[in-house]
Amino acid sequence: MVQYQSTRGHKERLSFKDVILSGLAPDKGLYLPDSLYIENLNHLTEEDLSYEDFVKTIFIALDNETAKYVDDLSLYSGFEISPEPVLKDLNDSTVVMELFHGPTKSFKDYALQPLGAIADKRLNELGERGLVLVATSGDTGSAAIQAVKDSENIDIVVLHPAGKISNYQRKQMTSVIKSNVLNIAVNGSYDDCQRITKEILSDNPFNRRIISLNSINWLRVMGQVSYYVWLTKQFTSPINVAIPSGNFGNAYSAWFGRSNGLKINQIMCSTNINDVLKRFTDTGTLEPLITKPSVAPSMDIQIPSSLERLIYDLETGSASFYENLTNDNKSILSEKGLKKLRKVFSSKTYDDDNIKNEIVTLNEKFNIVFDPHTVTSVRMALDTDSNIPTVAIGTASPEKFSNVISPIIDNFPEISLDHREEFINLDTNIKEIVQSIKEKFE
Repeated sequence: MVQYQSTRGHKERLSFKDVILSGLAPDKGLYLPDSLYIENLNHLTEEDLSYEDFVKTIFIALDNETAKYVDDLSLYSGFEISPEPVLKDLNDSTVVMELFHGPTKSFKDYALQPLGAIADKRLNELGERGLVLVATSGDTGSAAIQAVKDSENIDIVVLHPAGKISNYQRKQMTSVIKSNVLNIAVNGSYDDCQRITKEILSDNPFNRRIISLNSINWLRVMGQVSYYVWLTKQFTSPINVAIPSGNFGNAYSAWFGRSNGLKINQIMCSTNINDVLKRFTDTGTLEPLITKPSVAPSMDIQIPSSLERLIYDLETGSASFYENLTNDNKSILSEKGLKKLRKVFSSKTYDDDNIKNEIVTLNEKFNIVFDPHTVTSVRMALDTDSNIPTVAIGTASPEKFSNVISPIIDNFPEISLDHREEFINLDTNIKEIVQSIKEKFE
């Protein structure tokens, strides 16, 4: 049986049914599976299977205990069309995988739709009502809300940085007015929202189970690994992947798949002006700076939470690394860890002007409008000198960022959601945030 252990060494191990609803481990680490029992993912076949059924075989390959939860469950009920990713060839060696045809037009739907359904089923099994707590830099919040808004067993609270996501992204969350949904606009950065969420998850000031649907939840990785398994099946050769990177969950999922048999060669992480991953990849030093707002807000992150699982793999443990980060606001990989990192990962930074210019240039060349995040991965893929295909991950629909695109692309309409909104605005005061949650749900 697969067991799940903390990246920071806490001795308690969880089964799959327990990890479904888990947040941080007691030592504030993230859960990872004991890989001894994981099947080689490259051996799976998608022959005669729908995408959803193929994903179910992947979940079971990762942990056969998942069969009880996924066999008779609809994993992608929010998708109006098939959830199978869309591939578009740009040239002989560059392909885009579009992951934004779900209910919120973001790749986050691919992990959160299954996670929401499985979490709801587990809570029903326990006879409990759970409280989901999510921090978002733009896309996770709306995808999480869509995944659980009709649940009979889940209330959800989403924290987003006030004024630092697009209007479209905000309204996708705040216009879902339901008794089990609370949106909080926090006067701070995404990293503030994430820190507050982690503290509340760790302390649990409520008389009920609280759950994370952020990328700290292991099932998010399972959902994202699934499309990398599917992707590698579309090619006869190994591939490279180029990924717009914020919280690092997408890139880590590619790494995890690669570590378990997928034919992925290089993993390229594009960033915006918040270039923490570029600096980390170049030097092995993780040193968060002040988060700057950008035209690609989902990458406005300085402390990528999912990076911890990679650091665990590189260093065979992450406790001392994160202790140094807490104490010194920076931490450094060992020489051995940096060598492993640079063997697979590379990164490039695109500032706002680069991003806008590339949106125009690539539209003129391919007659495709890319959103401000996807355009960075596409450019990085096109610039790759490799004798194998490179797949750029398309993470969001351009219509979510028409505020950026309309002024620079002729005839691209500025798209808005004209729905009534409901949210509260609070400072980064944890006590006030906790009290507001209690007032809503207790």
